[in-house]
Amino acid sequence: MDSSRATYLAAVARLDALARGAGPASLVSVADAVLAVAGLLEKQPGLRRALTDPSRPGEERAGLLDSLLGGRVDDAARSVLAVLVAGRWSSGTDLLNSVERLAVEALLASAETAGQLIDVEDELFRFGQLVDGDLALAAALGSSTTPAEQRATLVHMLLDRKARPVTIRLVEVALRGFGGRSFSAGLTRLVELAADRRDRTIAYVTVAGTMTQQQQNRLVEQLSSIYGRTVDLKISVSPDVLGGLRVRVGDDLYDATVLRHLSEARARLVGRQS
Repeated sequence: MDSSRATYLAAVARLDALARGAGPASLVSVADAVLAVAGLLEKQPGLRRALTDPSRPGEERAGLLDSLLGGRVDDAARSVLAVLVAGRWSSGTDLLNSVERLAVEALLASAETAGQLIDVEDELFRFGQLVDGDLALAAALGSSTTPAEQRATLVHMLLDRKARPVTIRLVEVALRGFGGRSFSAGLTRLVELAADRRDRTIAYVTVAGTMTQQQQNRLVEQLSSIYGRTVDLKISVSPDVLGGLRVRVGDDLYDATVLRHLSEARARLVGRQS
């Protein structure tokens, strides 16, 4: 395990220890503080270099960040950030991505503590479907030339009083390019992280029509057997596939759609004629 990964896992362990005795609001406060630090690191490459400088003792680097934050961060957030900054990092980018990821974990921990984690996961997925199904909305929310604050206003118009506050906060994280991803890819990753916190793996299933509960149960059983972990289905209906189904789990794609078979048949026909 490389040093960056080890440091990040130590910070997650510290966050999980805090979560066992904290309420949802306290964890959201931690997330907000950590996100503010992520914004600071994004704007200041020099600070990233200083906080990942291996020639500086970890305590000195943690003290540097603490002095910059002053009294604006509570003890819980400070303790988690101290673990991150005092560790060893391969690069400033690794630190930035891990700070952002830790804030997401704090938001998910808040939802988990409130008994809302599966609801937040589903709301993120459904919102992603809504965006992907509307070209104009996808362009508006995914635009890198429009400030994230302006796009967040549109998100609030769409989701206020319709989704949980933690869901909206996570969507805002995706707007800012979570982990360097596009907005759509960021939402997808957030869904997967929510499922991972529940010790689940997500399978994205595309079908031409509604699946029966029996069909869903059989697919869950088959996929869970393959991956050695409980698999949750996220189902999208798309008449374009004509029939059959397409399943994506992580980087694995299983395409048993009629459209794929027709495309392959057409390719073979063209090949024989040429």
